[in-house]
Amino acid sequence: MTKRCGWVKMNNPLYVAYHDEEWGKPLHDDQKLFELLCMETYQAGLSWETILNKRQAFREAFHFYDAQKIAQMTDADLDALLDNPDIVRNKMKIYATRANAQAFLAVQKQFSSFNDYIWSFVDFKTIDNQILNYKEAPTKTELSETMSKDLKKQGFKFVGPVCVYSFLEAAGLINDHENDCDFNLHKIPFEKDSQRYFSISSFRDFTSSFSSASCSRAIPFFINSLSFLQIPSRICESPRES
Repeated sequence: MTKRCGWVKMNNPLYVAYHDEEWGKPLHDDQKLFELLCMETYQAGLSWETILNKRQAFREAFHFYDAQKIAQMTDADLDALLDNPDIVRNKMKIYATRANAQAFLAVQKQFSSFNDYIWSFVDFKTIDNQILNYKEAPTKTELSETMSKDLKKQGFKFVGPVCVYSFLEAAGLINDHENDCDFNLHKIPFEKDSQRYFSISSFRDFTSSFSSASCSRAIPFFINSLSFLQIPSRICESPRES
């Protein structure tokens, strides 16, 4: 049986597909990054399920997140969207989408791409968190606070630290999949048919816990354990480090 993060609403196919196909996968396409950021701004005060259900309508309303076209929308264009029952009809959020498109284009011009700007905050490497239960994951961090301040400085709106942290998770800059989730890209299976996982970071934590004096006793024990579990020899490489 497929194991997913506990927050997934299994009765909503859009929710399942979003988790399985998008959430937490490193994203580097500027237009898709912009769409995700906009989606997070719409969520403020609402459920994520509501935003997912209205996603296609938002795409159609905002030129499929073509920032050039959104930046040129007039007040009349934006006001007309207030009559669209298929999107979130919040005037401030609708107008913020245009402001964010303009800020997005300015960032592209300054940093060559929105991708380069965003990923520079994590040194272009995904931050892997150890999450046993999704309820343990933070809602904001020092990183999201820093990025939030910089995004606001660049002219973005509705980008508080909680919104930004959700964006970081969604776009794969932070990996907050639960440890035993089958869609956690940074885990390696113990056995071919097992649901248990072993990460390279866990191995490092394990080995670093021994002093040099005890290593000679600990390593043979650990090797015997690996043999008992029949772990493939290629476990020494992770997808991110190969």
